Amino acid sequence: MELVPGQVAVVTGAASGIGLAMAERFAAEGLRVVLADVEEPALDKAVAGLRERGAEAVGQVTDVSERTSVDALADAAYAAYGAVHVLCNNAGVGSGAEGRMWEHEPNDWKWAFAVNVWGVFHGIQAFVPRMLAGGAPGHLVNTSSSDGGIAPLPTASVYAVTKAAVVTMTESLYAHLRAERAPIGASVLFPGPHMLRTGLWESHRNRPERFAKERPRRTPYRSLAQWEAAMRAAGQEIDFTPVEAVAGTVVDGIRADRFWMLPASEHSDRQIRARSQSMLDRSNPAYLERFILEED
Repeated sequence: MELVPGQVAVVTGAASGIGLAMAERFAAEGLRVVLADVEEPALDKAVAGLRERGAEAVGQVTDVSERTSVDALADAAYAAYGAVHVLCNNAGVGSGAEGRMWEHEPNDWKWAFAVNVWGVFHGIQAFVPRMLAGGAPGHLVNTSSSDGGIAPLPTASVYAVTKAAVVTMTESLYAHLRAERAPIGASVLFPGPHMLRTGLWESHRNRPERFAKERPRRTPYRSLAQWEAAMRAAGQEIDFTPVEAVAGTVVDGIRADRFWMLPASEHSDRQIRARSQSMLDRSNPAYLERFILEED
């Protein structure tokens, strides 16, 4: 798909982090942008910033876990610009789960799935029929993670499970669009290859009451700055990928009709090889042993 000025991109989770970087990059390419986020003040600030730089942009407060809210986003996008050519289902949350899987609160799973999985599905159902009816070339980008999308971090198992689901959903979407001979592509995004400075670390700030935790956490939530300080204190320096680089991966991937938006990384390649080999050999998942040993 060619990205040309005047096309329309919709990005969820667009008030900060990866989502905002994508919105800014699309605007720089001359696209008109619809930003969606659950945080209204941050969303208003993001839209204002784009407009100050001359971009055509509108914002829509959206809770992707609610189908009616995503339908309203689609209505707003088409009312504003008459078409949608790019949809980035990017909104995501951490779960806040602690301990072993059998100790997790059901609401930790319900909330993570509502946003990370149902949010993507809601986007597909709200936008794809209209994009197909429009007949123009288009592209969908669903944000996954190497945590789950490639192999899980057992310490973040809820998040990993949701991101594994996003990969399979996008594979299925790709096949369905090809079966329809639609001029619409689909990609799964693995932000990275390093850590990212995003609001995901503080997802709990937006946790709705219907998914509230049922008991106090054993330990306080830790911000990215606190986690980074702890790593430094332990003698570990952490590399970070700028969110602008992730946005570049998205734009390049759309232009190349690249399904796997997976930046080059020997670490990721090792994980992919190890997991694939384990499956081919019908052997136990030795690629998880490092994490198990670290916990012990």
